Amino acid sequence: MSKLFKMVILGSPGSGKGTISSRIVRDFGLKHMSSGDILRSQVLKRTDVGQEAEKYMKAGKLVPDETMVKLISSELSALKTSNWLLDGFPRTRPQAEALDQHEKGKDDVTGEPLVQREDDKAESVRRRLEYYAANTGPLKKFYEEQGLLECFHGTMSNEIYPRVHKYLQTYIPAHGGPF
Repeated sequence: MSKLFKMVILGSPGSGKGTISSRIVRDFGLKHMSSGDILRSQVLKRTDVGQEAEKYMKAGKLVPDETMVKLISSELSALKTSNWLLDGFPRTRPQAEALDQHEKGKDDVTGEPLVQREDDKAESVRRRLEYYAANTGPLKKFYEEQGLLECFHGTMSNEIYPRVHKYLQTYIPAHGGPF
């Protein structure tokens, strides 16, 4: 069996992670896991972790590391034999370290109406961006120290994605082109 490919997409809120992720999933066949989608699903299902997370989300805060690690670890357990891509997790170095330990071993497409969620309002986004800026340095350093950080910069997804696509082709075969 060939080595499984596992990928984490990092970027500030609103930076295009979702757009880039959907293209990677389309072109390379990875399983996509969005921490935001998982959290919203747990909130809608009124699970214990969903109710706990909802308090933080309504306040425009990120869900604490311990809660996120529990949630994502259980989701990853179901993907033991799949190539995967994480979108929105990890957001902090402690989350990255926990992920590393665990792993040692609507819109234009759907036509669904867009809505503004509580966590997308200006004040919530500002707080999330401030938190992200304060915690990204240690997270990037963690992956840099492991030789696993690859950075792609640009102002538009269509500018960045061809470079991401070319890079990924050096590790896994593409099922389609960059566009």
